[in-house]
Amino acid sequence: MATSTYHLNEIESKTAEILEISHKIWEYAELSLKEFKSAALFVEKLEAAGFAVKKGLSGIATAFSGEFSSGTGKPVIGILGEFDALSGLSQKAASAVKEELVKNGSGHGCGHNMLGAAAFGAALGIKKYLEESGADGTVIFFGCPGEEGGASKAFMARDGVWKHLDAALTWHPGHTNEVTTGTNNSCVQILYEFTGVAAHAAGNPEQGRSALDAVELMNVGVNYLREHMKHDCSVHYAMVDGGGLSPNVVQPHASVLYMIRACKVSDTLALEKRVDACAEGAALMTGTTVNRIFVDGTSNTLPNTVLEKLLHDSLAKIPLPSYTGEELAYLEALDLTCPQTCLIPGHGAKYDLSIKREAARLSASGTKFVNDFIMPFYSGNEFSPGSTDVGDVSRQTPTAEFTAVTFPAHAPGHSWQNVSCGCSTVGDKGAIYAAKVLSDAAITLFETPSILQAAREEFGERIEFEEQQSPIPEGAVPYVIE
Repeated sequence: MATSTYHLNEIESKTAEILEISHKIWEYAELSLKEFKSAALFVEKLEAAGFAVKKGLSGIATAFSGEFSSGTGKPVIGILGEFDALSGLSQKAASAVKEELVKNGSGHGCGHNMLGAAAFGAALGIKKYLEESGADGTVIFFGCPGEEGGASKAFMARDGVWKHLDAALTWHPGHTNEVTTGTNNSCVQILYEFTGVAAHAAGNPEQGRSALDAVELMNVGVNYLREHMKHDCSVHYAMVDGGGLSPNVVQPHASVLYMIRACKVSDTLALEKRVDACAEGAALMTGTTVNRIFVDGTSNTLPNTVLEKLLHDSLAKIPLPSYTGEELAYLEALDLTCPQTCLIPGHGAKYDLSIKREAARLSASGTKFVNDFIMPFYSGNEFSPGSTDVGDVSRQTPTAEFTAVTFPAHAPGHSWQNVSCGCSTVGDKGAIYAAKVLSDAAITLFETPSILQAAREEFGERIEFEEQQSPIPEGAVPYVIE
């Protein structure tokens, strides 16, 4: 753990600024690859703080970096920040009652406003350490848009952005204080646009060619395909265009967005070809045409036990937030609106009996409304079904992540409850705690080269047996779905 306290003092002194960023981005609630105000705010703050800023990374308008170097500039540590919201999750701040702030508006149901702001705060703390200690090193804050749909980190990986880092660290808002471990699904998103021929649905239907029929037939085909997928595969879809609002017109256009997942990139791409075939078959059956648009893709995560232990040590070192009576009452009321699953929290509790016992004790067997403790350390290779473009970073440099409590114990992912917390004093405290943990772990890497060397050796051993295939096709650019 870091011996210096420069970073902690700096984060304390800049708390108001860090939370201002978090609250503004919460208010902006900009969707993936459309985070123009959020990105501009970060760039302004980075430049004011003395970071050298690069904009438009990998040709993505809202992707940027802020870099500060001292001495020889080595090692180079990357801090990853996100700031995109989700559609349909508008919610009033700090409220235990479901109530839209903006009708049909967007909201930070994954807490990325806090994620980006705290990562920025960590970068401020690391910069202060490098300035005051005279240590050699570089910190780079990466503004990574479109984690929910756009996968900027994957496009940056295709361009080799992460290869010059010695390590990368990040965090995520959550309902436990623990390191993230194991691997997950790779994924691709494809938009299928069908074009047909309009006609009067009653008067001359034989002259029409329904794009909506094509979408529905494609979905039926894919649903039958599920029986013949590998056990770690999954497919999800959403109607983007239903062809209009007039049922007495044969729909001449319709679109469906597919997310196709499997653990290994090669399996995802193989499944993608079968989904493509369903689209082509649907077009053939309906006399329509289909246009296939690549949206984004991500790789599965490569864990790093050395860095996970480093993050756990910093989680344990930094004092946990304490809550006022008003904050506890808010958390309890909000938690009661969540599914009361009474599950014992934490990733490790699923795989390690001793951790399960300890987590059950700490959480009163899963009935507490806030997990105000640190989960026991667990590192493993277990599989989770979700996807993240942090995986693409982890395949080019040693990478690790942790979660910090910003939500009540039973809050579902991508929920209105999370949006409520994201602009509350509970979320604020979690974000500042995360900034301190993240900066502390990074500074330990500057102060203890042996840890960084061990992390890189582990990375080399793991990557040797991994596929090197990218989920991003040659020449592809991030596609913004309107």
